[in-house]
Amino acid sequence: MPSSSNDTVAVAVTTGNAPRRGIPPLVRYLAIRLGLTALLMLGVTIVTFTLTNLVPADPVQAALGEQAAANPEIVAKFRAENGLDKPLPVQYITYLGNVLQGDLGTSTQTRQPVAEELAKAFPATIELALSAIVFSALIGIGLGLWAAMKRRKFTDQVIRVVSLIGLSWPTFWLALVVYYVFFFLLGWFPGSGRLSPAAMPPPQVTGLYTVDSLLAGQWSTFGDAVYHLILPASVLALYTIGLLTRFARSAVMEVLDMDYVKAARAKGLPKRKVVLGYVLRGALVPIITVLGLAFGSLLSGTVLVEKVYSWHGLGEYSFSAATKLDLPAIMGVGLVVGVVYIGLNFLVDVLYGVIDPRVRVS
Repeated sequence: MPSSSNDTVAVAVTTGNAPRRGIPPLVRYLAIRLGLTALLMLGVTIVTFTLTNLVPADPVQAALGEQAAANPEIVAKFRAENGLDKPLPVQYITYLGNVLQGDLGTSTQTRQPVAEELAKAFPATIELALSAIVFSALIGIGLGLWAAMKRRKFTDQVIRVVSLIGLSWPTFWLALVVYYVFFFLLGWFPGSGRLSPAAMPPPQVTGLYTVDSLLAGQWSTFGDAVYHLILPASVLALYTIGLLTRFARSAVMEVLDMDYVKAARAKGLPKRKVVLGYVLRGALVPIITVLGLAFGSLLSGTVLVEKVYSWHGLGEYSFSAATKLDLPAIMGVGLVVGVVYIGLNFLVDVLYGVIDPRVRVS
């Protein structure tokens, strides 16, 4: 009995002194961010619905036409079918419930589900925006790093002037000029579409012609898709290259003056290791922020570029919906762009902890 009692006391003491295991900081951080993301998405639905319904034009007349809109019975039937005869709070609750089920409504112009039309248009815009952002990141960060390493020298001055020119040219004007010069005058690049008329689209997996053609082993289709991407992607990338160049230059110059970089140089480490392992990594956190915002801007700013190059994506779809006052389609586009922005911000926040140990610790 004494032995058993002592064992019980020892177990109790051991259990009492054992450290309590709480939720890991990274998991807690991700849970908080996911909760905030869900609230932001709810806010996006409220803003999208409210702003769309504040449009002064009459969506019934835009959908039915002037003759049909003059008939009260037809108008009443249309409002009842689309729930427009109910108060706005009730309309929003119905809209939110449908969105949670993946139903974004039916287009008043095409009579097709908006979700299906967005699913067809979205991959084209993603492919264009991804190509532009990758091109922008490679050129912009590279030029910014080069300018910072050569600061106050002739190379730095030239790069700063070039980046300023890239920021100054309006995208819509540049799209028209590039189209006129390189397609109409020189004939070096195709002028419209994602593929040549004679090329067969690859079997759809992602909706991105470049990726799907690689998965299917269709190299000629892949080359044709890249060939069609060059002009519109370059036009979209020019502004972002100028932005990233100037921002990367400032971020790298700030890191160059840090004590740990000076210590790495004093140790005699190779210049390449200091630049890539210390300087560039330290400057990546603000650069990634700009990249995330720039990618979101590319998604929402492709309207005129897609129109010029007949790129049947989200921008062209939103332009058509806006001109025809197709409210379900307009709300669908606004919701998709808002969700993408929020998703990118969440991804950027997660990458902060991966790149910078200070963020991970805090």
